[in-house]
Amino acid sequence: MSSEPRIAIFGATGRMGQAIATAVAASSQVVLGAAFERDGHAAVGRPLGETAVIVSPDPRAATGAFDVLIDFTRPEGTLAALDICVAERKCMVIGTTGFSAEQKMRIEAAARQIPIVMAGNFSIGVNLCLKLLEDAARALGEDFDVEIVEAHHKHKVDAPSGTALMMGEAVARGVGRTLDDVAVFERHGHTGARPRGAIGFQAIRGGDVVGDHTVMFLGDGERVEITHKASNRMNFANGAVRAAAWLAGRPAGLYSMRDVLGG
Repeated sequence: MSSEPRIAIFGATGRMGQAIATAVAASSQVVLGAAFERDGHAAVGRPLGETAVIVSPDPRAATGAFDVLIDFTRPEGTLAALDICVAERKCMVIGTTGFSAEQKMRIEAAARQIPIVMAGNFSIGVNLCLKLLEDAARALGEDFDVEIVEAHHKHKVDAPSGTALMMGEAVARGVGRTLDDVAVFERHGHTGARPRGAIGFQAIRGGDVVGDHTVMFLGDGERVEITHKASNRMNFANGAVRAAAWLAGRPAGLYSMRDVLGG
């Protein structure tokens, strides 16, 4: 491995792919080694932006050009890239969301062979919020009801967002529960009284919203809200590049942004 980890971007011309390419170019810790798009994409065979890296449709043909692959695409594409990284012993940063339980198990199995950083959100601010949410939930306890409201652009295909789920998991940890036991994802019609300890989720989709998340702790006579709003994708891209630089050379394992940030 070179002194500066070489980065490959899967889905290099998408919204996140372009942001990651910009973050790589601005970083002194990594260099761009490869860029991939699906076979038949108009960008294949052309340079990625202003770089000299040619967009390729086949990661298998370019595994010698990168050390860490960053993927923010969709579950099926991510798992295909994961198989290649396992076969070639490459590191992987996964920002894709919407995995099924079975797909998550495949990632966990792969992490026994290669190092992987996986997060529903790579923003430094969001990961700070996760710590604050766990502390707030522990302090407020189940006397406060919890609702999580998130908003994203109209092109997002999964709901609730991976970030919203991470926030729910942080709250659940704070009160000694698991999210699967307390999450409420849909309300319609005569729902009855709100169960004690439930964590509710609401998803809004529309326009070009990059990502807004608010967690409300609703008590009798007072309300505490913790909010994060993203104004562009560069905060996610910078976090992913930071994770890639940190990951290179690590032993096999499934890491989180908390590991990357040192706690």
